[in-house]
Amino acid sequence: MLSNGRHYLAIPGPSVMPDRVLSAMHRAAPNIYTGQLIEMTQGLIPDLKAVARTAHHAAIYIGNGHAAWEAALANILSRGDLVLVLATGRFCLGWGTMAQGLGVQVEVMDFGWQDDIDLARVAERLAADPDGRIRAVLAVHVDTSTSVRNDIAGLRAVLDGAGHPALLAVDCIASLGCDAFEMDAWGVDVMVTASQKGLMTPPGLGFVFFNDKADAARGRADCVTGYWDWRPRVAPEGYYQYFDGTAPTHHLYGLRAALDMIGEEGIEAVWARHATLARAIWAAFDAWGQEGALRLNIADPAKRSHAVTAAVMASPDGDRLRAWCEGVAGVTLGIGLGRDPADAYFRIGHMGHVNAHMVLGVLAVMEAGMTALAIPHGRGALDAAADVVAGVR
Repeated sequence: MLSNGRHYLAIPGPSVMPDRVLSAMHRAAPNIYTGQLIEMTQGLIPDLKAVARTAHHAAIYIGNGHAAWEAALANILSRGDLVLVLATGRFCLGWGTMAQGLGVQVEVMDFGWQDDIDLARVAERLAADPDGRIRAVLAVHVDTSTSVRNDIAGLRAVLDGAGHPALLAVDCIASLGCDAFEMDAWGVDVMVTASQKGLMTPPGLGFVFFNDKADAARGRADCVTGYWDWRPRVAPEGYYQYFDGTAPTHHLYGLRAALDMIGEEGIEAVWARHATLARAIWAAFDAWGQEGALRLNIADPAKRSHAVTAAVMASPDGDRLRAWCEGVAGVTLGIGLGRDPADAYFRIGHMGHVNAHMVLGVLAVMEAGMTALAIPHGRGALDAAADVVAGVR
């Protein structure tokens, strides 16, 4: 079987775990009361903030990205508050649903599954709220279901232009450590992310970054509980308060190794690597799309994520291609989330621990799959991708 050997997981999270991260986690349980673990945890915080490009606060939670969603909401909102959800796919809708479950009023502006946030529409809505009833605006930087990348700096400019006091809360679960993100420079008040994508650590850690304006909202928030309260986590009197209990010891060792890798490469270089590899994928799709139904979900390259690419072809060819790639060649592509027909959509994850040969290998397997399955596609895709990697395109 051609799939024998190391399988490649090209889904948009969990991403590929570096051997260095896995080796760091392969150890006996440490002492959680004194010693190296405590010192290491304290050193994680400034490095996390460096990746987020913030001088403000960072809280760590044991949980996935949904846990970070709830932690952020609980610390800034009270029951009956109104939030504006800017939906560009599945995940901001999910964040809004979670807010509803906390007793928060949710207003959704849905921009569909192939477009980014329409800033003009947001400006109109904010202008219609002169009393500032909207307490927070929720947005996703990169939605993994659609692969759209939203203009977060532009969104802050809209809020500032309207003189609106709402907090800007942003989901960077898919984008942090992949797409350029500047929390402080872009005026983001609250940002959430998780460990399993650009941070190259197994699922199980959620992070909430917040500034002083957001912390002031914490003072009136009645959704917060003892566990979700971010204040003890960012100013702990005892080590246990970092996590409100036992530390996620082995995840912390893995995260330390991942942050060391990011620091050694440099975050700007990490962003540049992701941008080049994304362009190689897009170049291949441009060539394939000259024949048949295959196309990228987001038409404008300026609005595409550098971490994940969503694509569509004729039904049921998406599922057929995914099955061939995994079963015959050992490459697992991501499913199409929330799309109809689901069997026409698929996604490629290219986030975190990824390089040129990994991406070019995925593209070659996809082309072999389309050829084997007689799925119509244009020629020259691998040449086009190689040209991007070589720097001649």
